[in-house]
Amino acid sequence: MVAKEPTNARYAKALDTEGLRNEYLLDTLFAEGTTNLVYCHEDRVIVGGSMPTNKEERLELSKEIGTQYFLERRELGCFNIGAPGRITADGQTIELGTNDAVYIPKGTKQVSCSSSDPNEPACFYLVSTPAHAEYPLKKISINEAANVKLGSPELGNVRTIYQFIHPDVLDTCQLSMGLTMLEKGSLWNTMPPHSHGRRIEVYLYFNIPEDQAVFHIMGTPDETRHLVVRNRQAVLSPSWSIHSGVGTSSYTFIWAMAGENRTFTDMDNISINDLK
Repeated sequence: MVAKEPTNARYAKALDTEGLRNEYLLDTLFAEGTTNLVYCHEDRVIVGGSMPTNKEERLELSKEIGTQYFLERRELGCFNIGAPGRITADGQTIELGTNDAVYIPKGTKQVSCSSSDPNEPACFYLVSTPAHAEYPLKKISINEAANVKLGSPELGNVRTIYQFIHPDVLDTCQLSMGLTMLEKGSLWNTMPPHSHGRRIEVYLYFNIPEDQAVFHIMGTPDETRHLVVRNRQAVLSPSWSIHSGVGTSSYTFIWAMAGENRTFTDMDNISINDLK
């Protein structure tokens, strides 16, 4: 498990491209036959990717957590963005197709990932946050997710936000996760821009063609920066940063949030005129 220390806006202003990528871009989450985890000290979020092939991949304990097992004091959200696979939680097997998700509660002692076909591996995106209570395990398909349509063709940001791990769908301690799909011809996400000082957010970008990219905009409104993001790469978005992006082609992304609340609309909107 790799650890990421917290950063602040003043520090980020002084970073060059390589420095920004080292601090905020998670570009090696997914590799066949392995599970990779990143421990973010800001809000204690763990972000990971698992691509099992010939054997199941277990969530192993790490010294960063300091408990007897991984989910002793944590909850976990998992999306499958690859071929069909399964998650096993304390002996209960949950089949996950493409774009299916599962919420796994605090107190679950063993979690493992496996692929239905080793030659076409599943691709599990994992986000875990500290938890104080146990809620029921629940699988959520895209048809069961709450959805909100936003944007306009004129602004190039027509999109549907599918809220999977969300108060309208199930109870959690603090974790919220969902998937956003852009309409054909729309390339901007999270516009108009905003920040939310009460929550960290993580963006996973995927379904990006090999020769295309997403430009993720971050930083304070008066000191914006950008990251060039490729397929199946994620961005850590601190609570002080804006977070929006535009692609050179179509793409999909999963957002995950943790912090003081789970109120999706709790945000500090920023005027386009104030961006620099």
